Amino acid sequence: MTKRPPRRVRAARAALAALLTAAAMAGAALATPAPAGAAIHALPSGPAAPGGGHERTRAAMDAAVKAGVPGVIALARGPHGTWHGTAGVADLHTKRPRLPGEHFRAGSIVKPFVSTVLLQLEAEHRLTLDDTVEKWLPGLVRGHGNDGRRITLRQLLNHTSGLHDYTGDPEVLRNLTTTAFLQHRYDSWTPEQIVRTATAHAPDFPPGTRYSYSPTGYVLAALVMEKATGRSYEEEVERRIIAPLGLRSTRLPRHERTLPAPAGRSYSWFSDDPDRRMHDVTDLDPSLIRGTGDLITTPADLDRFLTALLRGRLLPPAQQRELKTTVPDGEEPGVAYGLGLFHFTLCGTELWGHTGFFTGTQSVAYVTADTRRSLVYNFNTDTLGDTSAAGDVIKAEFCPAAK
Repeated sequence: MTKRPPRRVRAARAALAALLTAAAMAGAALATPAPAGAAIHALPSGPAAPGGGHERTRAAMDAAVKAGVPGVIALARGPHGTWHGTAGVADLHTKRPRLPGEHFRAGSIVKPFVSTVLLQLEAEHRLTLDDTVEKWLPGLVRGHGNDGRRITLRQLLNHTSGLHDYTGDPEVLRNLTTTAFLQHRYDSWTPEQIVRTATAHAPDFPPGTRYSYSPTGYVLAALVMEKATGRSYEEEVERRIIAPLGLRSTRLPRHERTLPAPAGRSYSWFSDDPDRRMHDVTDLDPSLIRGTGDLITTPADLDRFLTALLRGRLLPPAQQRELKTTVPDGEEPGVAYGLGLFHFTLCGTELWGHTGFFTGTQSVAYVTADTRRSLVYNFNTDTLGDTSAAGDVIKAEFCPAAK
């Protein structure tokens, strides 16, 4: 039997479900399809837009702060330029407001970076996505019904491998969601330890038979990247994506425990704390989420990356088609997943991107299919009483106001 997903995963799904339900209810009455147009090949570089046109987004951010988020930063890009918005505080102690260019942990938004590199390696004929995990990592995925000989690289990337989500392992889950985090936040993990933790559990289903989001696949994908190139995962993402796109505020931290300046603090409360106090959880060893949630970045860098990716700047046409070949999410109607990207339509607007949730942080980054509009935002907490707050911000930006 599949175990109940971790609390933070459930919160993320609840926010997305609320977002999609509202979109479906808006339906035909409010839908305003994004205009079709020729592809734009230059990255956006216009002046920042004034607040006009984003008042509802700003109001949704303010509402998130009232719901318990310490602070929010956002970037919205459209025909009239780029708008930067902030709400709340970066630091509950000093009350310093958040800054538009702050660094934050973007969690699972690292996944399209990983998938892009593997697709580039396929284009270079250094691997194929139909290769098995066993071919690249012999003997690593074995035991308790797990078999790397039956799992392909494509299945790692589109979450159809059936591998158990290691963050749902009881010990890992306890150390992420209870006050045990405060004693274990600096624990160092190797990717092999993470894989062994996952494969100590039986697979959730036979490979390729359905979709279920599992970070374990991306830990393995980063290891395959290293075997195929002879360089570390961090070096390969840096030289293939971060440096060519000029993502000067983006990094993969290895074992760095702190965030580079400028940065705010990150906060969480824990399930075994009866007072539900907000704990500062900013500093941690990111090795537990290497390849699946370790990205540090800014809103502007995430917009630049996703826009370049969706405009075909990083992949040849054949691999671009693979990137956007999706499987349906069996739990969220209308949501599909490609190779490192979620896809859905909100109020008539087709969106591609990813969300990122980890201890102390929630991030959302989406670009329209025509790449003319985008939205990136970050909450500096992972815990909310009202989990719809994250979805309300994206609805405010992309859905027309009710009349």
